[in-house]
Amino acid sequence: MGLSLEQKQAVVSEVAAQLKGAQAVIVAEYRGLGVANVTNLRAKARKSGLYLRVLKNTLARRAVQGTPFEKLVEQMSGPLMYGIARDPVAGAKVLAEFAKDNEQLVIKGGSLPGSLMSAKDVGALARMPAREQLLAILLGTMQAPVAKLARTLNEVPGRFARTLAAVHDQKEKAAA
Repeated sequence: MGLSLEQKQAVVSEVAAQLKGAQAVIVAEYRGLGVANVTNLRAKARKSGLYLRVLKNTLARRAVQGTPFEKLVEQMSGPLMYGIARDPVAGAKVLAEFAKDNEQLVIKGGSLPGSLMSAKDVGALARMPAREQLLAILLGTMQAPVAKLARTLNEVPGRFARTLAAVHDQKEKAAA
């Protein structure tokens, strides 16, 4: 049984609302994927903050109209599952890892705001470090010069103290 006009409008507005805060949309074909596998995928997606939805392509086209993901219309054909992510890397990782174990899920491509991604691009995005790891690397890079300066400045009084200790030891040996 099909959806009524009001239900279709509600679905389109819900998806459009999700797209407003999204940084990436990933499209995957799910043909032949069992219900248990889809349930497992939805649980993983929920944990990582990925909004996962199976939509008719006509409804998805209406939802992306007027958004930065409008170019995604080119990839909308066949039975598709749409992953809408606030963190593009986390969303790509969830779908790519699941696709490795389940060959029925085939990533077709995706979109970042204003640009289209191929399946290869989504795979490259999935191989990137997570946001937290990237922030940790950036912080370490920013802290390195400051830490080196602190060690260098600390070396001057340390060397002076060692020199005084050496002079003190020489005087003790000479006095003995």
